[in-house]
Amino acid sequence: MTGSLHLLLQGFAGALSLPNLASAFAGAVLGTVVGVLPGIGPSTTVALLIPIAFKMSPDSALIMMTAVYCGAMYGGSLTAVLLKVPGEASSVMTAIDGHEMAKQGRAGSALAISAIGSWIGGTFSVIGLMLLAPPLAEFALKFGPAEYFGVMAGALLFSLTLIGGSPAKAAVSAGVGLMLSMVGTDLQTGVSRFTLGMPDLLNGIEILALIVGVFGVGEVLWYFREARQQTLERLPLEGSLWPSPQEFRDSAWPIARSSVIGFVAGLLPGSGSTLASITAYFVEKRVSRHPERFGHGAIEGVAAAETANNAATGGALIPLLTLGIPGSGTTAVLMGALLMFGIRPGPLLFTEQSDLVWTVIASLYVSNVMLLALNLPLIRMFVRILDIPPRYLMPMILALAAVGGFAANNSLTDVGLVFAFGVLGYFMRLTEYSPAALVLAFVLGERMEQSFRQAVELSGGDLTVFMTSPISAVMLSVGVGALLWGRRGARSPEVSTPA
Repeated sequence: MTGSLHLLLQGFAGALSLPNLASAFAGAVLGTVVGVLPGIGPSTTVALLIPIAFKMSPDSALIMMTAVYCGAMYGGSLTAVLLKVPGEASSVMTAIDGHEMAKQGRAGSALAISAIGSWIGGTFSVIGLMLLAPPLAEFALKFGPAEYFGVMAGALLFSLTLIGGSPAKAAVSAGVGLMLSMVGTDLQTGVSRFTLGMPDLLNGIEILALIVGVFGVGEVLWYFREARQQTLERLPLEGSLWPSPQEFRDSAWPIARSSVIGFVAGLLPGSGSTLASITAYFVEKRVSRHPERFGHGAIEGVAAAETANNAATGGALIPLLTLGIPGSGTTAVLMGALLMFGIRPGPLLFTEQSDLVWTVIASLYVSNVMLLALNLPLIRMFVRILDIPPRYLMPMILALAAVGGFAANNSLTDVGLVFAFGVLGYFMRLTEYSPAALVLAFVLGERMEQSFRQAVELSGGDLTVFMTSPISAVMLSVGVGALLWGRRGARSPEVSTPA
């Protein structure tokens, strides 16, 4: 504990430098704007920031990206409350009671308690990250190739049951991602694989092209098909911008419970902030003395959902930083950014890149304070962003995607791949396959293959090595069991029938 505090103080020395403060502020503002605009999620924004990040130092770039990640959770409450259109999937539960509060003239209170709960939940999750990540990283140093493969494969299988939609379709998406990760030159034999005779693919598919294409271009194509005909009318921002004493009392315990629920949910691969907010909302409804108020403007529901989805962010960073396992689409993009800087997430990160890790952790405290300071006094300004038609923003995203694809390797092939993957991402959404599962599998694919082949070679070709290793056996069993259970639930009429 004392060692962590010392390292955190050193991290603050780096996080409070002028360039890093500017990066945190820019990320906090951009993340809030992203959360406000429906359809442009944190995954898309972080992906589009990667080309810009090349011009920055690794710590400043990562600070800005994590601030965007946190800020999007804050901003999503604005559209949820005033439009009943969640800016992010994690704000779905906020819309239920938040919009009812807005219709009752209590939009100001709903947005204020959202900001306060988000700050408390986000800060709690960073404390958890600070306390749990170092011992987990130290434990992971004992892993061999079999353990690494078991942990990564089990986490990927487990995430397919929580990432949304049909587990079977998520599994197909992950299979495509794994196949794409094999494109290029086999590092062990030097033989080219799946390159279609294209020299530019000998080094594999550029991760930036895949991420920007699937999350950026795919989102734009989806918008032009689905959203251009929608006309949304927002409710006015009425009432006090500060909750009443009674509303504070009603929100206190939901915020406390949801901070823990959100953090734990964030630890689970594939669950993230959406599952966190749903779980926290229904827990509060179950323990409430007045459950009938939920769905009719209960501030407890708003407080629970917004606290939990922010508390999940710190939890989701723990498996990413300590094991190199992204648990969501956004953390997969963050992992891609780390890899492009030559930084490999995993247990050695806390020893080889200690200054960087603790600077980023300290910056999360700073970003959460900035977001609270921005979202309370500037709510009315951010609300005005809702009046900007997204049709003016989407062409800009296409242009950024093209520039970003070219900037990585100065290759027109990568530009073509960006738009090809954009079309793939669009059709995946159209047919309800999971783009997030594809990206997760792609990011993990290379390391999974290397660990698998190393483990098999070290064991003399004995595949039972993955079951004789306790860690690998447990993780693989959990992953397969969760996937089978998820398929069973997907076939159940009770689950599949809309409420």
